[in-house]
Amino acid sequence: MILVTGASGALGSATLDHLHALGAEAVGGTRMPNHAALRRIDFDDANTLHFDGVDTLVMISAGAAEDDVVIARHGRTLQAAERDGVRHIVYTSLTAAGDHLGFALAHRWTEQRIRRGSIPWTILRNGLYAELIADLLSPRDGTITAAFGPHGVAPVVRDDLAMAAAKVATNPLPHTGNIYDLVGAKTITAAHVAQALCVDFQPTSLEHLRASFDGAGMLPFQPGMLVSIHSAIAGGFLEETGTDLEALLERKPMNALDFIHQTLQGTGPIT
Repeated sequence: MILVTGASGALGSATLDHLHALGAEAVGGTRMPNHAALRRIDFDDANTLHFDGVDTLVMISAGAAEDDVVIARHGRTLQAAERDGVRHIVYTSLTAAGDHLGFALAHRWTEQRIRRGSIPWTILRNGLYAELIADLLSPRDGTITAAFGPHGVAPVVRDDLAMAAAKVATNPLPHTGNIYDLVGAKTITAAHVAQALCVDFQPTSLEHLRASFDGAGMLPFQPGMLVSIHSAIAGGFLEETGTDLEALLERKPMNALDFIHQTLQGTGPIT
């Protein structure tokens, strides 16, 4: 059996859907299950971390929080998986180029913990979501304002990442010990998005960006994480493209620029 953690989140639920479509025996784990295909798995409650009968654990990251919270959650989960005899772990991590991002540390800690553990593993280093880039570049009053500078990013549509995770989980043995960098096939800049939408792009500074968060009701760690995305893109650290995703999908990934254009043109900003 395959168990997917974080099954109430967008990546986890899409991965579970693809597993079912592939005919796999799979269940989802979530803090508040609401139907039979889900079981209670709460990263903050060790009493819920039971993986008896689970052959492959698809471990979706424990969600946005301070590093010490995420690390503790992942540590408890991995300890329980080792105790209960899980045979393979597929972990959805962060692109190799993402070390400059404010949420990279917990991912890298988890990778190290998995690699020194007793369970065979596969690590999927996911690129930034096209959905996130669409949100960050959503036009306001006919203008895209972002601190991306002239550089770009190689984003990935989240559903492609979910399909890649499902494909690996249904047949993990050939992927044992592999680390895949699942970034997009093309680099997209803010100017590309503005051109596609026929709007203006007005670059802004990191200082202006951070000031715009005042009064937004964010948690203390969130502004720094968002600023780190802009600064890493502006520094040219996230432009590298790759082919690992295409190899796992056995098809071309969805065109991220087309997806961003359709998202912003058709439904407006993602919330």
